[in-house]
Amino acid sequence: MPRRTATMLASTLMLIALLCAGVFINVPYAEMSPGPTVNTLGDHDGEPVLQISGRKTYATNGHLNMTTVRVTSADYKMNLVEAVYGWLAHDNKVVPHDTLYPDGKTEEQSTQENAEEFSQSQESAKVAALEQLDVPVQSWVIVSTVVKDSPAEGKLHAGDVIKAVDGTAVKKPDDVAGLVTKHKPGQDVVFTVVPAKEQAAAEKENRTATGTEDITITTKASDDAGDKRAIVGISAGTDHTFPFTIDIKLADVGGPSAGLMFALGIYDKLTPGSLTGGKFVAGTGTIDDDGKVGPIGGIEMKTVGARSKGAQYFLTPADNCAAAASDTPDGLTLVKVKTIDDALAALKDIRSGDTADLPKCTTKG
Repeated sequence: MPRRTATMLASTLMLIALLCAGVFINVPYAEMSPGPTVNTLGDHDGEPVLQISGRKTYATNGHLNMTTVRVTSADYKMNLVEAVYGWLAHDNKVVPHDTLYPDGKTEEQSTQENAEEFSQSQESAKVAALEQLDVPVQSWVIVSTVVKDSPAEGKLHAGDVIKAVDGTAVKKPDDVAGLVTKHKPGQDVVFTVVPAKEQAAAEKENRTATGTEDITITTKASDDAGDKRAIVGISAGTDHTFPFTIDIKLADVGGPSAGLMFALGIYDKLTPGSLTGGKFVAGTGTIDDDGKVGPIGGIEMKTVGARSKGAQYFLTPADNCAAAASDTPDGLTLVKVKTIDDALAALKDIRSGDTADLPKCTTKG
C-alpha cells in the first residue's frame, strides 16, 4: 500500500475513533438556545395572554413580546461532540451544568423555583403598571416559604401576613431579615402575624383581617459556611389586593424575566391608544413593585429568538446591555432600560418614529 494512502487511512481511522470516543465521553455542560417569544398583547393557545375584568380596557396593536430561553434538562448528559458543536454554533450557548442547576438542584426543584419566580413577577408587573396609572394597590408582607427542618417549621406558614417583628412594624420584606439578624443565634424572636387562613377569609369577605397572633421562635445560626447570622428559616415576600382582576394566562413558562413586558402589556391595555404605534417590540427584564428593571440570564439567546420572529426593537435591562451588544442580530435595535419609566419613554419615541436619541446598548453597557 502506498505510504500516502496508508497515512490517509490511518488519519481517517483515528478521526473516526476520536468521534466515537467523543460520543461516549460525557462532559459537565448544558445548553441554552432561543425559546418561544409571545406577544403579551395577543393570544396564546387560543386565549388572550392578558385578561382584565372590572376595568375599562382599550384596543391595542403591534407587539410587546416577552422572550424565553430553552435549556437542556438537569439529567441530560451532554457528550463531547455535542459540546464542541454547541460552542461553534451561533444560536446556541454551552454553559457549565452548575450554572443552570447549582448545588445538585434537580429539574423538579428548578421547575418549582421558576414557577414561584414567575408568579411573583406577574404580581410585581401588575403593581408596577397600576402605580404608573395612579391606581391604588393594597400590599402587605407575607411568609413566602418556610424551610424544612428550620426553627419556623410548624410555627409560621406560607401566606401568613407578618405585621411586626419584636413589636416593630414591617413594611417591606427586607425589614424582616434585618430585624431577625439583630439577634444572636439561640435568642428568641417574636413574630406578630395574621394567619394565612384568617387573611384568606378576610379577602373573600372583602374585609380587613384583624385576628393577630404572637409567635415566639428561637433563632439558629445560618447553615452557610462562615455565616453566623441568626435565622428562623423563612423567606419573606409581598402579597397584594388589586381593585380589579388581572389574569396572565401563559403556561409552561418560568422565571422572573417576563416582568417588564407583562407590566407594559397591562399598561397598554388600560390606556387609550397604542403603546407601540404598531411596531414590533420585544424585550426582557425582571421588575419590582417600584418599576425597577433587573438583569436576566440568556440575553444573547433572547435577542436571537426575538429577531427571528420579526422584532425591530428590544428593550434590554441596562445590566445586560454589554453582553447583548457584543453579538446583536442584524436589524435589531437594543434599547437600554433601567425602569418602567425608561421603557415607556422609549416606546413613545418608537411609536412616533423619533428614534435618533433612543438610549441604545453598547459593548460598554
